[in-house]
Amino acid sequence: MQSTLSHRVTTRTPELLRWTGFGGVVLLTGGAWATRAVPMALALAIAGAGLVVLTWALLGRANPDAQWLRRTLAWWAAPLVVAPPLFSADVFSYLAQGEVAARGLDPNVVSPAVGASAEAVSRVGVYWRDTPSPYGPLFSTVERAIANLTGGDPVAGIVLYRLTAVLGLLLVVWAVPRLAAIAGTSALAEISAGRALWLGVLNPLVLWHLVGGMHNDALMLGLMLSGTVIALHALPELRWWQLTAGVVLIGLGAQVKLPALVALAVVGTALARRLGGGWVRFVIAGVSMVAAAVVVSVVTSLAGGAGFGWVRALGTPSKVNSWMAPTNWPGYLAGAVFGQESGQAMISSARIAGLVLILCGIAVVLRRQLRGGVSEVTALGMMMSLIVVLGPVIQPWYLLWAVLPLAACLPVGKWRTRVAALAGVFALLVPPLAGNFAGRVPELIAAYALGIALVGGAFFVLRRVPVAAQN
Repeated sequence: MQSTLSHRVTTRTPELLRWTGFGGVVLLTGGAWATRAVPMALALAIAGAGLVVLTWALLGRANPDAQWLRRTLAWWAAPLVVAPPLFSADVFSYLAQGEVAARGLDPNVVSPAVGASAEAVSRVGVYWRDTPSPYGPLFSTVERAIANLTGGDPVAGIVLYRLTAVLGLLLVVWAVPRLAAIAGTSALAEISAGRALWLGVLNPLVLWHLVGGMHNDALMLGLMLSGTVIALHALPELRWWQLTAGVVLIGLGAQVKLPALVALAVVGTALARRLGGGWVRFVIAGVSMVAAAVVVSVVTSLAGGAGFGWVRALGTPSKVNSWMAPTNWPGYLAGAVFGQESGQAMISSARIAGLVLILCGIAVVLRRQLRGGVSEVTALGMMMSLIVVLGPVIQPWYLLWAVLPLAACLPVGKWRTRVAALAGVFALLVPPLAGNFAGRVPELIAAYALGIALVGGAFFVLRRVPVAAQN
């Protein structure tokens, strides 16, 4: 009886929170569709987004089981499947890059402005019109396939990119609870899986940017995390074919976006420990992971017909100065004081320093993992955190690179609370509509003011709901 009571959590009724969050997603989707015709639509979309973040935060205190959370994710994601592109216009870059590839050109070399139709280019954000694709050969193959299937129809293309993102999300949903079991964050596997799903998968950043925004990070993360699970499960009994399958999946994730390679470092270090540890085995395992990554890359580049132009495009994202990236802040300060040229020089220097710190941090984490100081999942979360925080570019959805593995390994406590709070803040950091708000700042301010008022009212109501106990 005492054990049962120790796991009872006092909270708002979870079912009420589920349907309140669903209402918020419907409000967001409806507001996104109506924003051009209804003056209040933007405020309703912002209010809907805030309502989802609020109910998600309250659900974190309820600790529902994993199956309940999966059903809630399905309900909350369903309206977003039929929403217009949300929070980002990157999908229009994908469409234009696919058109370039479908014309027989290399999207990693030829920009949309040069190789795509004027209609496709007009929908691409101004920063990316003259910029070649920064993505790997697997995603370039996906882009070309979608362009060929749709004949350049943007609506059909958006549908297929959203289905691709949902496929990646399903892999994430499968992998995160299993990573939690590997990390051993709780003696009760179901509670551990539930906590991991709440922070990692029901997270509004997942809903907004993987489903609503259709970012290719969904495919990268799905392949990387599922491959990590398969590879780590193969190690205790050294099932080599299963280990190879996991490594190949991680390698394919890196052929979407390169940061997925970090998971190969984790798997290689785990393999070295399984073989007895020591630096010699660590180096041998590391070399084998590098060789596997190269083989996957070559096969993907040749089989998909994407070629090797993507190697030259690896630095493309850093051509845009991201205000969210801490490594760019000294440059912004220097630019404000000494001028733009000095500011850009400082940004370049700070980025080099950030890269050095990332490499040093990864070396420290791998050393700790090799000696058993941290688990494999924790090592993955720590290294992804270094890449996100010290990298040259940060977008809100980049946080998911670190949040998903951290959700599977962080125990209940202050660090888990901080990660959740950071995710909640970043979920509200950019407007929900994938548009340019230049010249619409007063409208945006008014919409946020009204949205905050509506969410504040909802919070007041939810606080007065009778308390329920959840096992």
